[in-house]
Amino acid sequence: MIRIMRAEDWSEVSAIYQEGIDTGTASFRTPDISWENWDSSHLKACRFVACKGKEIIGWSALLPVSANYDTGRVGETEVYVKHGYKGQGIGSLLLDALVKESEKKGIWMLQAGIFLQNSAILKIYERAGLDCPQKVGHLKRSIL
Repeated sequence: MIRIMRAEDWSEVSAIYQEGIDTGTASFRTPDISWENWDSSHLKACRFVACKGKEIIGWSALLPVSANYDTGRVGETEVYVKHGYKGQGIGSLLLDALVKESEKKGIWMLQAGIFLQNSAILKIYERAGLDCPQKVGHLKRSIL
């Protein structure tokens, strides 16, 4: 079941987020933030959780891309699935919910920052028929 994310979901959502961070191929961000900080940094529309019974097994949301864009019209996707539930179509369901709801909300462009090593999420986007993977940039770690 896919439903709208609520504030009380944060402990389970942040735990799944941490699992993704721990892989080293999911995000440059760190999840050690409060619900309030996460909530204020993400678009209010298009926040979902996937549930199996009462257990949250995945989540998806949109981040604003840049102050240079109309932040209500452009979003960066985040899709995370709990270990033990990967490969079961949960990520595809969550991405589909994001795409459909973003279209209803008038968001005209979605983008994703994906590590090339993250083959699971690349497959999810490819199966969804999205125009990716298109390599449009390369981030490198630099030490100053």
